[in-house]
Amino acid sequence: MQKSKDSKGRWRNRTVAFRVSQREWEMIDGMVSLSGLQKQDYILRKLMDWEVTIQGSSRIYKALKVQMDKIYQELKRLETGERPDEDLLTTLQMVALTLNGMKEESQHAEIRKCF
Repeated sequence: MQKSKDSKGRWRNRTVAFRVSQREWEMIDGMVSLSGLQKQDYILRKLMDWEVTIQGSSRIYKALKVQMDKIYQELKRLETGERPDEDLLTTLQMVALTLNGMKEESQHAEIRKCF
């Protein structure tokens, strides 16, 4: 098998692996889908404390819709006065940040069009 370099000319021949619970897996998977990045790139950026920039696309909008539907179903399930769990609140915060970032990006694009 021939070795190949990634798009930036790096040899990526080391493996990093760790175990997570089903719930943690679902949260990671949801956040990765909202980012629009590959799972490897998202996890690497978060581990290295690098910025994760989300570019709006139809794939991101679909991921937002799926996450919002999950949040809605979970909120409907809660009893009156019952507090949502931390995982749900974390997911909701990620969706809100993504939407706010896309809104700001859209506004900046509108301003650039004027010039």
